[in-house]
Amino acid sequence: MGTDFWSPLWLSIEIAFVAGIIAIVAGIIMGKWMTTHHFKGKLLLETVLLLPLVLPPTVVGFLLIVIFGKNSVLGNLIMWLFDQPVMFTWWAAVIASTIVAFPLMYQSAKTGFASVDRDIENAARVGGANEWQVLLYISIPLALKALVSGGILSFTRALGEFGATLMFAGNIPGKTQTMPLAIYIALDAGNMALAWTWALCMIAISFLMLLSIHILKV
Repeated sequence: MGTDFWSPLWLSIEIAFVAGIIAIVAGIIMGKWMTTHHFKGKLLLETVLLLPLVLPPTVVGFLLIVIFGKNSVLGNLIMWLFDQPVMFTWWAAVIASTIVAFPLMYQSAKTGFASVDRDIENAARVGGANEWQVLLYISIPLALKALVSGGILSFTRALGEFGATLMFAGNIPGKTQTMPLAIYIALDAGNMALAWTWALCMIAISFLMLLSIHILKV
């Protein structure tokens, strides 16, 4: 198997890993914040955070094009800072994967932090710990199983992202052509053997990720 076979696989893992890290950090921060704060519009904000979970990937891709496109304020700012658009780049694939993976991490983090005994956290605060210390040394360790499960789900979801990536990052071999896109192209070209091989790789990785979650919960 040559470089052309392995390139989409390694690219998928690379993009999913970076997107997963971003989703994990953002999910932990937002999950903790939403667990401990009560304010007007909280339900609306939480609905927005979870929206990518139920929106069609093409809608997510469309919204990313609108937000980061050359006619948007953010798109023009990125163009001015980096002298190139973010669309159809490696980072566009990371952004698309992060957006669709974030809700899974956020939901897991919120559930995990909600199960933490507040008396333990308050005892740490009384002992002189600040909020970051409470988060790092009390909340995260006590919610670790939920956080790890959320991280694995986020990585797996980012690994399988297709629609938003295709629209926002394109299908550029060696740059943005992830495994799901490669499978689609192989199938469209009638290369069933290659499509099956890539599909089995994805199934194996996803199976192992989900199995690790079940083992973690035992």
